Amino acid sequence: MAKAKGYDVFVSDYGIIADKYKSQLVEKGIEFEEGGHSKKKILESRLVIKSPGIPETAKIVKKIREAGIKIVDEIEFAFSYTKAKIIAITGTNGKTTTTLLTYHLLKEAGLNVGLAGNVGHSLAKQVIEDKYDYFVVEMSSFQLDGCYLLKPYISILLNITPDHMDRYEYKIENYVSSKFRIIKEAGQNDHFIYYADNELIADKLSRYISPVKRVPITLDDVSDQMVMKINDQIQIPQSETVLLGMHNAINMMSAIHAALIMGVSEADIRQGLKTFKNAPHRMEYVDTINGVRFINDSKATNVDAVKYALASFTEPLVWIAGGVDKGNDYSLIMDEVNAKVKALVCLGKDNSKLRDAFHNQIVNMLETDSIHQAVRSALEYAQTNDVVLLSPACASFDLFKNYEDRGEQFKQAVRELKNDFETKALEQ
Repeated sequence: MAKAKGYDVFVSDYGIIADKYKSQLVEKGIEFEEGGHSKKKILESRLVIKSPGIPETAKIVKKIREAGIKIVDEIEFAFSYTKAKIIAITGTNGKTTTTLLTYHLLKEAGLNVGLAGNVGHSLAKQVIEDKYDYFVVEMSSFQLDGCYLLKPYISILLNITPDHMDRYEYKIENYVSSKFRIIKEAGQNDHFIYYADNELIADKLSRYISPVKRVPITLDDVSDQMVMKINDQIQIPQSETVLLGMHNAINMMSAIHAALIMGVSEADIRQGLKTFKNAPHRMEYVDTINGVRFINDSKATNVDAVKYALASFTEPLVWIAGGVDKGNDYSLIMDEVNAKVKALVCLGKDNSKLRDAFHNQIVNMLETDSIHQAVRSALEYAQTNDVVLLSPACASFDLFKNYEDRGEQFKQAVRELKNDFETKALEQ
């Protein structure tokens, strides 16, 4: 995009650039380097667009700051070149589901809307043509850290729980402030949809001055029968949607309010909730073997996400968890585990913290570093109408490339196990 807007562009990557991106750079006539940074050339820049994954503590970033050169995120840069209204979505958990659902509701209702941020295509790339009237954008705290003038028409803040503490000097107030950058420039004609039951959000808002129109979401508006009360006129049973659990009630209510602000009708919203397909690895139904359902929630890489997952079921659970522990406090889910989990399969190279947390609560416990053994053992622990839930609470990098790889291997192991059972049934 920068090249298309007349900038003299130089790309510098400390790592190795993938071949497909190199070919694009060559095609566009963009100079680049890999395997290190040319400090002299970089420090001659007028503007630096930084990848959100690069922390402020990186040496090259410190040098750029010392030189007084402005550093922004790609979304911030793209925002200044688009006429479209932005619906920006952030939160520790639920961002992707809410982003995809909001986009789906708007698109199915006929709005001219694009999808960008951590899902969809690059906002900067799409702004080159700038053919959409609206963009739904998923934003992490890392991306928000590089935004100064971003002014979404609708901002959604789903929740805040401790995460990425190493990035924020292990101070939760720094992480909260990062999330609140989403409404830093919001005006009286803009809208802020937020989860009011979250203590960190509520505390910050009690001291936060902004003219933005506040739209609180609360679980007080969800009945025991899981009927979501959107306003005095609209009530939607969760059973009429494709998403399960209280956490998805929060996600859905946020997306519905955004759609209503955008003028989408109740009828179109109800229809969109029925046809929505979520991204994989988020409470994803895989298959049923011998009456036991297998659910892939590999994206649940922290305790808060697991808490929501456990709360989504009334059936007895065989829980598969483990991986690279990120400083989890398992006491936060002890009540749910005691009430629902009949067996725990620890999947990881080092399961000590997970094992120590639950060995007194769960009699049936197994440790393994094999996804195939984890799946087969889980089925052995389960009975008809039970649920096997992969919801790891941990990062995946000890055994897998990422949470997607973990989820895909889990699904493949389930498919292979079902195939084995069907083959044995035919032989009998």
